[in-house]
Amino acid sequence: MGGSLFVCGVILGESFPKNLLNQLQDSKKLSPQIRNTLAPQIKQHTQFHLVSKTAQEIDTKGLSLCLKESLQEILTHLKAPYYLFDGNCNFGIPTLQTLIKGDSKVSAISAASILAKHAKDKESLKLDSLYPQYGFKSHKGYGTQAHIKAILEFGYCKEHRKSYHLKKLSQTIKTHSLF
Repeated sequence: MGGSLFVCGVILGESFPKNLLNQLQDSKKLSPQIRNTLAPQIKQHTQFHLVSKTAQEIDTKGLSLCLKESLQEILTHLKAPYYLFDGNCNFGIPTLQTLIKGDSKVSAISAASILAKHAKDKESLKLDSLYPQYGFKSHKGYGTQAHIKAILEFGYCKEHRKSYHLKKLSQTIKTHSLF
């Protein structure tokens, strides 16, 4: 509900270090510190492509189209015989196979998940310095109770996705602008 969408694709080569391979798992299960340590190592030993879509792009095009465009961009930059995506929708892309909970089952998806989450972590720190009243540093843009409370108190900032609706936000939100 706040900040950019980050989507990443990764190709792990045969020379990918085994000790690093053993550390890969669902990015949500890793601390920001561990993601921060793993991300440069993953970048060093893989082919990867990271795409970001801003809150404004998501509000204009919709989340599904932004995801599809991101995946299509990744497929043009990373050449592979097939592609796996963590989820259950291939967005009509015939070469894209889906795997639910793929980030906890396939190392390449785990690595991509770590790089995307690492980028989100970095953006959240930047947003927290620009808009400290929202607490981006702690909730990373997700719809936590504290984040919802801050939006209700201060209104939306430029980095909020206005198209993301929660029942608790259907209340009147302050109309002042922080853009």
